[in-house]
Amino acid sequence: MKKMKKTDDERTVGLGVEQFLEREDLKQLRFGILTNALATTSELVLSIDALLFCGFQISALFVPEHGFYGAAFAGEKIPSGYDEKRQIPIFSLYGDTSKPQKEWLEGLDALLVDLPDVGCRFYTYPWTMSFLIEAASEMNLPVFVLDRPNPINGIQVEGKCQTEISGLLVGRFPTPIRHGMTLGELALWLHRNFFPNAKVEVVACRGWKRKMWWDETGLPWVSPSPAMATLDTATVYCGTCLVEGTNLSEGRGTYHPFEFIGAPFADEDEIAKLLNSLNLSGVKFRPVRFVPATSKHAGEICKGVQVHVIDRDKFSPVRTGLCIIAAFKQLHPKEFSWKEATFDRLVGTNFIRKAMDETDEPIAFALSLDLTPDDEFMTQRANCLIYD
Repeated sequence: MKKMKKTDDERTVGLGVEQFLEREDLKQLRFGILTNALATTSELVLSIDALLFCGFQISALFVPEHGFYGAAFAGEKIPSGYDEKRQIPIFSLYGDTSKPQKEWLEGLDALLVDLPDVGCRFYTYPWTMSFLIEAASEMNLPVFVLDRPNPINGIQVEGKCQTEISGLLVGRFPTPIRHGMTLGELALWLHRNFFPNAKVEVVACRGWKRKMWWDETGLPWVSPSPAMATLDTATVYCGTCLVEGTNLSEGRGTYHPFEFIGAPFADEDEIAKLLNSLNLSGVKFRPVRFVPATSKHAGEICKGVQVHVIDRDKFSPVRTGLCIIAAFKQLHPKEFSWKEATFDRLVGTNFIRKAMDETDEPIAFALSLDLTPDDEFMTQRANCLIYD
């Protein structure tokens, strides 16, 4: 019989929450925690339950997008409430406010953050954390960030920082689309560059190396949000999520969200042939037809491609995502359209959209874009890295 439980020696990486459980000196404090049921220990015990079982006092639960159980649809407002099972009030940071109200923090001694992340600027969890850190600094409350690995490694960085257009929960402060940091490192970056009065302590993972992808950690994959089904999804997400800013389906409502890209008006063979002719690093495109059950084009046959990453260390998701959009636009200029505000907010500028509209060769433009990260950000980032 296969042994199910791994010993510490068999695990490659230990999570921040598992290191924090050993902090006997902090058990007298009353904590509020920003977390959800998708943040677990290596043994798949919910982090909040592991903390309670070990004697930590959790007096308030703060929840991000998708709610505590991670079941709500993208963009769906989450109400505050009460956790009957744990006898803890729940305060939503994805409803009427993104920032904890002062009265929610009264009576607390410190705050905890334990959330999964995917290493992408427009994933909302890090920015929800930024509002918690801001509120904590105003109340002089320390924040402990229980760190987790960046699932798509902590080395590769891609994209310019957004400077013209930002969205509070898809890029509150200037970062590349693929930032190459863990949530803990992002917390240090936020503290040092935007909230200098905050008290932030990162409880680091044990044994994680920057070059590691999630499947090299020995940890089980738990989907960090409803459409982030697998590591394959996370690998392409930094680029293909940009499709949300168009009238193309990004594969929501299928078994391959963000891997299937298509539309009823497209020709899958033409799209795949054109994209494969670009010889983009680390990726191939397979012609597909799919029917989304929800979201854009629900119930309609969409024709397009599946993104197959064949060498993830050479793959450039942002470049690939922009080339996919450009291919549909170039082959179907009359049928293709933008969701302008969404695309501009995701990419961080209106320059790319306008430039694609002004050329007959949007693919050539997408290939020519300089996606090298800004020097200022890379210097800031280097000062916040805590892993080898």
